[in-house]
Amino acid sequence: MDNKKLKHIINKVDDMPVLPSRINKIIEITEDPDSTIDDLEKEILKDQSLTSKILKLANSAYYGYPRKINTVSEATILLGFQTVKSMTLASTVSKMMTGEFKGYALEKNDLWTQSQTCAIISRYIAKKIKITNPETAYIGGLLRDIGKTILNYYVEKEYTAIINKVESDKVSFLEAEEAVLGFNHAQIGEKIAEKWNFPKDLVETIGLHHIPEKSTIDPELVSIVHISDAITMMMGIGIGADGLKYNFSSFALERLNFNPIDIENLISYSHDLILDKDSFDLV
Repeated sequence: MDNKKLKHIINKVDDMPVLPSRINKIIEITEDPDSTIDDLEKEILKDQSLTSKILKLANSAYYGYPRKINTVSEATILLGFQTVKSMTLASTVSKMMTGEFKGYALEKNDLWTQSQTCAIISRYIAKKIKITNPETAYIGGLLRDIGKTILNYYVEKEYTAIINKVESDKVSFLEAEEAVLGFNHAQIGEKIAEKWNFPKDLVETIGLHHIPEKSTIDPELVSIVHISDAITMMMGIGIGADGLKYNFSSFALERLNFNPIDIENLISYSHDLILDKDSFDLV
């Protein structure tokens, strides 16, 4: 790909909107140990859609609370600040990821469903191995393919060249994407995460979820999202054009101390998770 096109792609990232100020404010509150329930409730109530989603989740069968939750403050106590942060980000990025992405052979809502699935599996694995904040894994899983929203147009134009490279060189779609375009979607996603001022561990996770062995900041987090991504694709969730030739990184398996039986159990449990509608209410 020539330098002019590469520059144009980078400009597309620069042109992508920053997170709305209200969303940033909610995230800041959830990350501030001195913030109160009242602080968070005041901001959430400014967004009617987010308010109704939080109340719906708090009253879902997933949590099984014995009485109806009627206020955002009650819901926040039940859900916790980190889950509220995850829902806030999900509510925002869903608008970017629900369209049709022809370059990746993804129909309307495919990328979003795939991202939800990866996020839910990432959260489950994170809880299973007891990492400090499972919601960080959820966000990494949700946004790991956000770069596809930028590269879609270019992949569509160069689709034949990319597929030919996959077949002739026996490489993955990701490797062919990078060879033909000069960037792959994970690298573009990393640039978007940097623009949104995400923590370095999340930026790394989005950028390296296909190659966890290169991670230096939080290899455990990157490995969680890598394995969740592979499971999502192996299950055929919005598989698209790049869903072939997905394998588990031996580095990621060793990092999380997963053996083949663990993976089989994860895949089986993941099927149950995505069949459970209340799990998707979490996002």
